[in-house]
Amino acid sequence: MGLELAYTDAVARDTGRLYAKVAKVIPEIEWPVHAPLIAEINRLKREKNAVILGHNYMTPEIFHCVSDFVGDSLALAREAARTDAAVIVQAGVHFMAETSKILSPQKTVLIPDARAGCSLAASITGADVRLLRQKHPGLPVVTYVNTSADVKAESDICCTSGNAVKVVETIAKEFGTDTVIMIPDQYLARNVAAKTGVKVITWAGACEVHERFTAEEIRLYRAQHPGVTVLAHPECPPDVVAEADFAGSTAAMIGYVGQHHPARVVMITECSMSDNVAVEYPDVEFVRPCNLCPHMKRITLEGILHSLQTMSVEIQIDPAISARAKVAIDRMLAIKA
Repeated sequence: MGLELAYTDAVARDTGRLYAKVAKVIPEIEWPVHAPLIAEINRLKREKNAVILGHNYMTPEIFHCVSDFVGDSLALAREAARTDAAVIVQAGVHFMAETSKILSPQKTVLIPDARAGCSLAASITGADVRLLRQKHPGLPVVTYVNTSADVKAESDICCTSGNAVKVVETIAKEFGTDTVIMIPDQYLARNVAAKTGVKVITWAGACEVHERFTAEEIRLYRAQHPGVTVLAHPECPPDVVAEADFAGSTAAMIGYVGQHHPARVVMITECSMSDNVAVEYPDVEFVRPCNLCPHMKRITLEGILHSLQTMSVEIQIDPAISARAKVAIDRMLAIKA
């Protein structure tokens, strides 16, 4: 660390209120490492008229200390469309940065590490969607936002885990059909079908974090932590969702904790989220499963600082693809959940 990023008294004063917020989840011994980076990132944001969009799976020092807007994919997509900043830094994975660029083509959109991908996004291509359409002519294609711009461009409408049920019901009614193509997450599609009654044609994609959870694990959590409330993400297999007390998007899980204040809770999703929610609800005990997303963890304070210093890695999308993908995203954003 350069001298200009030393943990000085000035840095300690500048970041003290931030540490007070995250002290429960970041050990005091680690703060002198994080604080100089946080102070410099926040200074550069002001200098460059930049905002940071922080996904719920970011680590607490990113989520609570440098992010201007936080939330799930849908919340961040909406903030990307609304912000008047000149620069957007996506503290998340590549498809999220692409979505921000699609919604704000005139802005500079940066991702700190271009290798921050997604197993779902990697599981399908635009060519695959065209083949699905040939095989199932006339059926609407509902595409999860965890996909590339190229895949979104081949779709009728996008969805997130938070609005998937509403999107599927709406598009099925609009097309006058009881069947939709829903890609690429096979488990999300099956969980949505169970809640809507709409038949889904699925794709064999899955989230490498959520697909690893099992129903047996959930039963073990209950045995080891009596009275625990189990909240599961709908990217989990259906038998895991069936074992949970509640299933919903990351935002919906956070909302559940805020509304019900369970004494003890386990969130069946990426581990950093429990740390982030624990900051807001210190009276709730969080049992922490530890399935890490290796892609999300590529985003670090050091990477964000380098991104702002060098204005890299900049997201670029073919304008023709971007325009078509925007139609599918806008169609989703127009639906009131």
